[in-house]
Amino acid sequence: MKVIICGAGQVGWQIARHLSGERNDVTVVDSDPDLVRRATDTLDVQGVAGFASYPDVLDRAGARDADMIIAATHSDEVNMVTCQVAHSVFGINRKIARLRSQAYLTAIYSDLFRRDHMPIDVVISPEREVAAAALQRLSAPAAFDTEMFIDGQAQLLGISLDQDCPVVNTPLRQLTDLFSTLRVVVVGVRREGTLFAPEAGDHLLPGDETYIFSHVDDVPRTMEVFGKTMTKQERLVVVGGGNVGLAVARALEKRTTRVRTKMIERNRKCAELAAEALERTIVLHGDGLDVALLSEAGVARADAMLAVTDDDKTNMLAAVRAKAEGCPYAIALINDPTLVPMMGPLGIDAYINPRATTVSSILRHIRHGRVRSVYSIGDADAEVIEAEVLSTSPMAGQKINEIDFPEGVLVGSIRKGNKVIRPVGSTRIDEGDVIALFALAKDVPEVERLMQVSIDFF
Repeated sequence: MKVIICGAGQVGWQIARHLSGERNDVTVVDSDPDLVRRATDTLDVQGVAGFASYPDVLDRAGARDADMIIAATHSDEVNMVTCQVAHSVFGINRKIARLRSQAYLTAIYSDLFRRDHMPIDVVISPEREVAAAALQRLSAPAAFDTEMFIDGQAQLLGISLDQDCPVVNTPLRQLTDLFSTLRVVVVGVRREGTLFAPEAGDHLLPGDETYIFSHVDDVPRTMEVFGKTMTKQERLVVVGGGNVGLAVARALEKRTTRVRTKMIERNRKCAELAAEALERTIVLHGDGLDVALLSEAGVARADAMLAVTDDDKTNMLAAVRAKAEGCPYAIALINDPTLVPMMGPLGIDAYINPRATTVSSILRHIRHGRVRSVYSIGDADAEVIEAEVLSTSPMAGQKINEIDFPEGVLVGSIRKGNKVIRPVGSTRIDEGDVIALFALAKDVPEVERLMQVSIDFF
């Protein structure tokens, strides 16, 4: 498939890396020649320097025979015009745009993106994706990462192991014997900065960051087995009243179980807008790093604190300060992946990476055929891919232990009919099963081959 990616920043580069690695014909367009050069030097892609909304630039990028265009520049307006030009001038069939401004996304204006108006097939809102990720983190507060799969029946949990974790120094194969009714699979382990798919004889060690698939009904017990406790989120402090903080607060207000939320916003105008938009949330104007203001917000009595300003360092420091004041759980929004290794030493419980959530969302819409969901782990170190097994798949009709999976691939969960089961070596994979696999980045193309699913846009 021929794909044009407009915008060679963090999101565009990652999408280009994914698609070029799957042997697609990818061209990257950006107004910054240095970013284009970085993409062409590090990836198997072509590059064009110029403004993505200009017809002649898209023509040079091969728009006349392109199958898809992804507009992910830093400007909403450029992304929208790019899709319009791609449709009107070049007839590109599928158009995806990243739009940040919530003014374009209000439900009453949803007709704007019809094919006879502004022809965008898929609109990705990073702020909404990040807000959804924040709510996911709050659903499993002791996990540093979490995502739902198989229609909410299976959950991926990222759990850091402490010294007193009950299962440290235990071979993974023994976990099945010790907890025979627990529908859990450890699919990934990050140890000393290296992520790998563990084998049955591997031991879990203190300090490991583990990625675990659990049946959603078994999540509380899974957290307990891995040394974590589940607590109700009844009081929350949000630092940052922008689009992300506002979306989180609105979602919490709609919940049937009430969450008492207090928000701190430094910008007076933003604070006033948030106060007008929210009904039950208390909005405080001031600096989220101010101890007195944090105390006024009741951070010491809060069950969790969420720092979602547009500044990474402010989010990190606010999380550290909240922990110092007695808050048991702190989440920080981190755009710069090089800051992530500092989370542990600083005592920050979890982080949200906007780039990873946006990339995952775009990939989910690109892989439109039998691939149902894609989730990017870490700095695109691995993916979790959920897909329906086709009759043409080499996996169909075989037991898991008979399939030649790469070393970096593990099956996390399988749904047969309406039942989600824990996969074991003797589990037979049949046509129509929905399967969720963990795959290191280098092994994703082989997973695609085994599933016999190509990127499809029909």
